Amino acid sequence: MRLGKSARVALGVFFFALCGTAIFLQPAAMGGDGWNLDAAWQLARWLYLPAALFWFCALPFWLWRRWPLPGRIGGFCIGLVIILPTCLALVQLRQLGAWTLVCIMAIVWAADIAAYFSGRAFGKRKLAPSISPGKTWAGAWGAVLGVQIYGFSASAWLPQAMQGSIPLFVATLALLTVLSIVGDLFESLLKRQAGLKDSSVILPGHGGILDRIDSLTSTLPLVAMLWLLVP
Repeated sequence: MRLGKSARVALGVFFFALCGTAIFLQPAAMGGDGWNLDAAWQLARWLYLPAALFWFCALPFWLWRRWPLPGRIGGFCIGLVIILPTCLALVQLRQLGAWTLVCIMAIVWAADIAAYFSGRAFGKRKLAPSISPGKTWAGAWGAVLGVQIYGFSASAWLPQAMQGSIPLFVATLALLTVLSIVGDLFESLLKRQAGLKDSSVILPGHGGILDRIDSLTSTLPLVAMLWLLVP
């Protein structure tokens, strides 16, 4: 958004407070025997549905057309659609257990690792050279395969809502892989348009905090939504 330092700090504090409010509201969704999923959905739907529309409907065209951020107000609204659902998803999925949450997040890590090695070994045709020159189609297909292998290996710790049947599980893992790549490409596009190599210097050598969460912002809300909606 090309904000000055003071504006960036103020925006960070605002989002911190907003995410904290979402966390504070979560105890109202607790029931005597655990989570009341219907009650949890009453809050979550206002965040997960706009996020789903953004990632599934807007982002493919955004990446295709390589649109810039629509001004500071538009950038702020997009930040709301990206960050708040991710925060809420982290809080809600944590109720399934810490290990389950880690295994869900590891879907993205498995995709990144598989994409890196398959891209280095077989990558020739670029996936999106004008956005992220290092990504290849071989890396993308390697990510899909790697997540399938990981998903079936870790199925005992993943939410049952993802595993209604083997075809559904395969399709869900493939969709999450695609979304993880889309989230990564979107952040790369924003950095390129802002003329930045790294989103921050908090994590040297990692491209910034956004590089560590970009794919989680596109995948965690979908998993949480599946958990709340699928019996």
